[in-house]
Amino acid sequence: MATRTRGSERATTEAERVLDLLNSLGSTTFRQLLWQRASELDLTYAQSQVLFYVADHPHAHMGDVAKAFGVTLPAVTHIVDRLEQKAFLVRRDHPVDRRIYVLDLTRAGKALVEELQAMRLRGMEGVLERMSVHDRRRVVAGLEALVDAASSESDGTAKPARSRRAR
Repeated sequence: MATRTRGSERATTEAERVLDLLNSLGSTTFRQLLWQRASELDLTYAQSQVLFYVADHPHAHMGDVAKAFGVTLPAVTHIVDRLEQKAFLVRRDHPVDRRIYVLDLTRAGKALVEELQAMRLRGMEGVLERMSVHDRRRVVAGLEALVDAASSESDGTAKPARSRRAR
């Protein structure tokens, strides 16, 4: 049985703290308001995330959506079925390969994504206004470092940690 070193214990503690903080952020008031609006439309979290994805990736393939969220194609099919029923999304045959479906937002889907995005933006602006300029900059720098590290880890180019304080 392997014993943990102090460094690995510290890394585990830090990882747990970061996950706790991200989970806390996810349940803040501005996010609750967003999902309150979504629930009025009987829109699940997964459905809203697919809408945001398709808004950012017009003509997305169903397989791309499944891959982006790490779910099966049948799971995406179920979500897309519901979004089509609600007239937020359309599924069309691929122009060259009829085995592939492409997804696009309807006019109502685009309007909903814009509304939900505006709500998210207003909520975050409200949060940031309660912070000092210095703290806001630190948050942005820290989140950029977290995203950089996560991205390099996922694409196999992981690099040793570096300090961003010099920026």
